[in-house]
Amino acid sequence: MTRIFSWYCRGLEGLMALMLAIMVVMVFGNVVLRYGFNSGITVSEEVSRWLFVWMTFLGAIVAVREHGHLGTDMLISKLPTWGKKLCLYLSHGLMLFASYLLLTGSWQQTLINWDVSAPTTGASVGIFYFVGVVFGVSAIVFLLYDVWLALSGKLSDADLVMVHESEEQGDIDRINAELARRDAEEAIARQRGSNNARGN
Repeated sequence: MTRIFSWYCRGLEGLMALMLAIMVVMVFGNVVLRYGFNSGITVSEEVSRWLFVWMTFLGAIVAVREHGHLGTDMLISKLPTWGKKLCLYLSHGLMLFASYLLLTGSWQQTLINWDVSAPTTGASVGIFYFVGVVFGVSAIVFLLYDVWLALSGKLSDADLVMVHESEEQGDIDRINAELARRDAEEAIARQRGSNNARGN
């Protein structure tokens, strides 16, 4: 499941990179055409705005999966394991509720605006609102997976704290965990080597 989620998030990151490239080309091209040739790309502003909204929501999906949203861990990190689990269940319950509201509201707006055409592109305005549906479904799946990991006991004590005071602290924690894992693997390898040497 983790591999599927990673593949999905990499796909979203690639899509966001493509959207950003299109935005840059359209906006920069529009500026050059406007000031240099007294013309422009008619759909530039509308498409760029839509792409920006889609990029924001797709980035939020990746942040939900990677626990990249900032939060306050000062209290939670000091709680015992049961307290951390309780806070995780409460916070995820609230996030699930908020994601559900966003999902249902976006779906209703998509249906309402599906037959409405955008002024310059003529595309359905429902496309603009559909990104909320994509975010809602994705966030709900990721949050439920986190809750399942906590309920099944597959999260370590440190993993139960899914928010960090700053991005740098999260990076430091990940690096420290990776270094600790490597140190443990090297210690096991050294132990095996010394056991093999004694056996010979």
